Amino acid sequence: MIKKGSIILLVFLLVLSMAACNSTNSSSGKDKKVKISYLTHWAAPQVEQLKSAIKEYNKIEPNVEIEVRAVPFGNLLTTLTTQSSGSGAPTITSIYELWLPQLVKDKIAAPVPADYENEIKTNYPEGIVNAITDGGKVYGFPNEVNLYALNYNEKLFQEAGISGPPKTWTELVDDSKKLTKKDASGKITQQGFGIITSWNSGVVHPWLSLLYSNGGELLNQEHMPVLDSEEAKETTDLYKQLIFDEKTTEPSMGIANASTTGPYLDNFANGKTAMIIMANWWQSALKDSMGDKFSDIKTAPIPAGPSGSGSHSVSYSWLTSVNAKADKAQQEAAWKFLKWLNGNESGKNGSSAMGDMLMGMGIVPSRNSDITAHQAELASPFLKPYVDELKNAKSFPIVLGGNELTTTLQQQLEQMEFGKASSKDTMDNAQKSLKELMSQFYK
Repeated sequence: MIKKGSIILLVFLLVLSMAACNSTNSSSGKDKKVKISYLTHWAAPQVEQLKSAIKEYNKIEPNVEIEVRAVPFGNLLTTLTTQSSGSGAPTITSIYELWLPQLVKDKIAAPVPADYENEIKTNYPEGIVNAITDGGKVYGFPNEVNLYALNYNEKLFQEAGISGPPKTWTELVDDSKKLTKKDASGKITQQGFGIITSWNSGVVHPWLSLLYSNGGELLNQEHMPVLDSEEAKETTDLYKQLIFDEKTTEPSMGIANASTTGPYLDNFANGKTAMIIMANWWQSALKDSMGDKFSDIKTAPIPAGPSGSGSHSVSYSWLTSVNAKADKAQQEAAWKFLKWLNGNESGKNGSSAMGDMLMGMGIVPSRNSDITAHQAELASPFLKPYVDELKNAKSFPIVLGGNELTTTLQQQLEQMEFGKASSKDTMDNAQKSLKELMSQFYK
């Protein structure tokens, strides 16, 4: 017979054993590592900055392993969409806001958890938050803001006897003629005004900045094209005048590759292009290419067209999203990391680590506290005009089919730029093609 005291002792030992087992299991779950990945298009220096930030984060969260993957910008969307499922899918991805409607429709982008929404809505401008909101839901942490402006080589201007940048299209054409040089055969060796080819946004955004500055629009409120306007025809005629009539622009000098580098960058950095319309993010590439000669480069607003009322650049932003197809633990770890990465305690002097990385590329951060922390840098001669023009900028339309829209318009504009279509036919064909495209998404 087992004594009563022995039974009590056995029960007590059993309870202790179960508690110890539960404690071990709980500890094991707590210490379990979560592996996530971060897909970006950033260059090597910024990838290293991101890896350094991850090392700092791992001091706080040692059980989250974050792999960084970098692909050229031209491959970013394809990589995300083709690899969104499966064990090797990226957990976090930097995405261009133009892609968001389709990524939401395809259930690739996950909405921000409710307890993170206030963090975003409180710390970012309302317009930026609206750009990454779809169906009332916020879909990521905003990071960078980009817009276009006229970059010009002040040294070449001085050599040509030009005192300042053009403010109107008439001045743009006149200055381009003074800044153009040709060899004995008539080949352009220094172009007055450069355009970008072979890269969809590089072709469309500068042209659209001129259209906006001429009082025109790309799409109406029903998301249908309005390129049959007089303002659009005048904008395309300006290109025709610069390329074919005055011969101050050579399209072959503006070729860009999939990494958005190439002759357009080289020719501007080497003083063979006097003016070009380009975004603020290429500051770091210019500095690397030009060295001390970077001080020759100045920035000015987009010249206003004959039908416009002032300068209105194209603007766009980026965000960091989380893959909706990742498992629950990965999504939770990803959002937690992004909150830290974009928070004002992860960087230097009140900036976020994300803000520090963006400023390293000459990109304007969108978080309010980042702009405050980097005021001195944002007041530089190159960046200040971009910051000043934010209030006048107009967003690129965020619509379904936005990437296809950009590529279709690029193809039509390049037909004209390389002499295969008249400016009138270019706009007629663009209007027809874009109407057919947008009708697939909007009725």
